[in-house]
Amino acid sequence: MDKIDIKILKCLVKNARANASEIAEKVNLSVSAIIERIKKLENSGTIQGYTAKINPLSVGKEITAMVFVSIDRPKYYDKFVEECCANPSVLECFLITGEYDYLLKVMTSNLRELEKVLSGLKSNDGVSKIKTDMVVAKPKEEFNVSLDDI
Repeated sequence: MDKIDIKILKCLVKNARANASEIAEKVNLSVSAIIERIKKLENSGTIQGYTAKINPLSVGKEITAMVFVSIDRPKYYDKFVEECCANPSVLECFLITGEYDYLLKVMTSNLRELEKVLSGLKSNDGVSKIKTDMVVAKPKEEFNVSLDDI
């Protein structure tokens, strides 16, 4: 990956719907060269996909919680992760170090729905402890890694 690839990625991070001619103008390359480079970035896995950023409130998702989960033994990890992946309210699942084993980002419409999600998580084999912190504001929310230091 070179400086031109980084410029292309920055254009796409800013606007994933930018077409090759817009990017070519900003990067000072031909449209065909931009298309070729984007395909290489996609094929290498650097670009993992394109998505729309949806405002959670506009679709009724008012509650965001960070849920810390402890699991008794590693033999229960795979089943727990499978359950998290199947639950549409669990947006992210991280295996972490420290006091807890997993950190989940959960988004629901209301507290009653959050309670159902938490009850479901607690019912998994091996789950020994859950701690839930409610998100009250998001002063910063990024969806991509910074490309400024590359």
